[in-house]
Amino acid sequence: MRGFITMESIDQLSQCSNYSLTTTILPALGARSNHTIKLHSFVISPYDHRYRVWESFLAILVIYTAWASPFELAFLDKPRRLNSVLDNVVNGFFAIDVILIFFVAYLDKSTYLLVDDHRKIARKYATSWLAFDVISTIPPELVWYISPRPLRLHDLFNMLRLWRLRRVNALFTRMEKIRNFNYFWVRCTKLICVTIFSIHCAGCFNYLLAAHNDDPTNTWIGKSMPPGVDFRQLSVWFRYVTSIYWPITTLSTVGYGDLHAVNGKEMMFSIFYMLFNLGLMAYLVGNLTNLVVHGTSKTSQYRDTIQAATSFARRNRLPFRLQEQMISHLSFKFKTDYEGLQWQETLDSLPKGIRSSISNYLFYSLVDNVYLFHGVSKDLLFQLVSEMRAQYYPPKEDIILQNEAPTDFYILATGAVELLIMKNGVQRAIGEVQTGELCGEIGVLCYRPQLFTVRTKRLTQLLRLNRTTFLNIVQANVGDGTIIMNNLLQHLKEMKNPIMEEILVEIEDMIPRGRINLPLTLCFAALRGDDLLLNHLLKKGIDPNESDKNGRTAMHIAASQGNEHCVLLLLDYGADPNCRDSEGSVPLWEAMLGGHKPVIELLSDNSAKLSSGDVGMFSCTAAEQNNLDLLKEIVRHDGDVTWPNQNGRRAIHIAVREGNIEMVKFLLDQGANIDDIDENGFTSRDLAEQQGHNNIKELFTSFKGTKSDAAHIPVGNQTRANVVRCLRRFKSDPVMLPMNHDDIIWSRTRTTRQRRVNNYNNSLFGIMTATAQTGDEPFLWPAPARVTVTCPEKGDVAGKLVVRPRSLEELKEIGVKIYGSAFVRVLSKEGSEIDDFEVVRDGDHVAFANEGVQQT
Repeated sequence: MRGFITMESIDQLSQCSNYSLTTTILPALGARSNHTIKLHSFVISPYDHRYRVWESFLAILVIYTAWASPFELAFLDKPRRLNSVLDNVVNGFFAIDVILIFFVAYLDKSTYLLVDDHRKIARKYATSWLAFDVISTIPPELVWYISPRPLRLHDLFNMLRLWRLRRVNALFTRMEKIRNFNYFWVRCTKLICVTIFSIHCAGCFNYLLAAHNDDPTNTWIGKSMPPGVDFRQLSVWFRYVTSIYWPITTLSTVGYGDLHAVNGKEMMFSIFYMLFNLGLMAYLVGNLTNLVVHGTSKTSQYRDTIQAATSFARRNRLPFRLQEQMISHLSFKFKTDYEGLQWQETLDSLPKGIRSSISNYLFYSLVDNVYLFHGVSKDLLFQLVSEMRAQYYPPKEDIILQNEAPTDFYILATGAVELLIMKNGVQRAIGEVQTGELCGEIGVLCYRPQLFTVRTKRLTQLLRLNRTTFLNIVQANVGDGTIIMNNLLQHLKEMKNPIMEEILVEIEDMIPRGRINLPLTLCFAALRGDDLLLNHLLKKGIDPNESDKNGRTAMHIAASQGNEHCVLLLLDYGADPNCRDSEGSVPLWEAMLGGHKPVIELLSDNSAKLSSGDVGMFSCTAAEQNNLDLLKEIVRHDGDVTWPNQNGRRAIHIAVREGNIEMVKFLLDQGANIDDIDENGFTSRDLAEQQGHNNIKELFTSFKGTKSDAAHIPVGNQTRANVVRCLRRFKSDPVMLPMNHDDIIWSRTRTTRQRRVNNYNNSLFGIMTATAQTGDEPFLWPAPARVTVTCPEKGDVAGKLVVRPRSLEELKEIGVKIYGSAFVRVLSKEGSEIDDFEVVRDGDHVAFANEGVQQT
């Protein structure tokens, strides 16, 4: 057979038996919880449950040995058949155990690893208890017959078996740590067994002294017998009871009256036994005292606490309601401690990983359903739940007081609380909070005094979260701060309560002025159309191209809503007008979809292009809407309406399906190919045939590939003057003055060069750094990125310093303007050819060259 032990089995055993450190396997560093420790063949694990049962069975046999060995030594002169059979059966089991131990692995206390080498196991056992185990299994009859007659005392040799008592001690030690057994009664049972064994041994040894005395009448038991009666001829039961009576009276210190020591040997034995009793009584009294005190100490401490609280309340003349709350809270705390309901202390003693796992198992689903956290990331929820503390509160106890500092907010796990407000000196209830709802969140999020007094209506369990901890977690999850604030505002709107409406107005007034401690994003400001808040966030150094999880930036949102003020502000801070989201949309397309012409013109003046996005998706969307004007608008802004979308579908396919002949004709004029296939493998001809659009089929037949005048729709950037727009005054702040005209011209010029700005990406470090700056300091534009261009072919080795362009094509255009000819290759300073413009950094040197020219 092959023995093995897994770390899971060790964990289960430790949970069931709670072994001490000296009997538990500690895994090696780096060991996994599911790692299996495989032992050598024919080796048994000492933690195998079958071997544990065998050890418990042997412990029961030890109890028989502990009684039989002193009894047979004192009261039996020679072996008796029944006793011999029982002794030999017991010795046989221990003989089996002697053989079995050679195959049981042992724990190396220096490394805390199991040793399963047969040689090491045999060497360790041979140098410890092997000799005693072998001797104790020898039949007592054999020892009696081969012993000299003066030493022929039955079971004197077998007294060595008493060392097996260590097995009983190990059994009680394990039982004390098994939580299914009551510790008090296990401990009392052990004390009783120790006392009985001590009395039994003392009685047997005292009788042995009397039985082997030369003068039986000159003994403690002979003196108590009538004249002429030999106590050795009396029954074994009578002699044993008499012998036990003496140590009991001695142990209880009520002797000596009728039985006492007579000769010198008995006196010496009595002296040593009474000295032993001093230690035994101290051991018994000390253990019993600890058990009793442990059971009554909590009650005594509770009474002292209640008495101190009552004296404090009376001495300071506190109102009756406060006295009642104090006593109620202390009484409830004692009850929860006594019944184990207050388990926060247990959690605090565990490692953080275990605490987090327990909290998430118990409360994650509850927190996930709270309105404030709808839509936030799972990472944020996990961190929040791990930091929450569960607490119980008795009925009619105040949790939050009106106008107190907002240090915590609470989530109701069970129970209910009511919201109270003090108005005109009268406290009245204005609402109730049920399970799964929040209380105190408005004060924490807006950092204002608590609005209401929160009082429990019945036994309530609350999850408490500290404000500082909450804000620190949200600061590291910036996008979730916007979601939380949106959830709060939406919740206040849906309540339709006059008090909440006033709070909503006040919060909306606080947001633009940066008086909300939550980290808000530019997307949040753009969605609200709040250019004052947008300006406040941009001044803090937030990246103007910051995007949400879908890749949508504030520029996308502002353009879709037609908010010209926000678009101007973002462009002024260097936002990219051609940023693309995860669906391929760009701000110019968002403005075109909404029909916001001023924003369209503004973006076009600042180099916004549809070609930066998925033009195929744009044209297909316009075709699905049967919006010919939108298609023409796409063409005006250099959009190719013949491109397919990500699925391979083109606008002409959709127009044919819809039977829109005007749109089909327009697309054909723009160069659409009627033989292009869609995602299903059909051409435009096939679709017209399937749909039965005869007019479209005739159009396809008569189409000769010539473009009509519609194909020459002028592009907006070519027909419209590039007029610089001024940043107007903010709608939400009428007292804010506009920027100087010269600054606007300079700013707009810098925008066309794609100015680089602080790119902290709204991280925690960026927020901390920006918070250290005052809002009144002037905003300093960072230095633009620059590169040095050279052309050895033209004799320019020193080169010229230019502003870093946005693409490789623009870099080549710069080469044409400077050196008057087109170049095919762009090389680095080391002579490597540059294929991707992203590798060109601020301060790099680049060189122009034609095909075949090597740069040295």
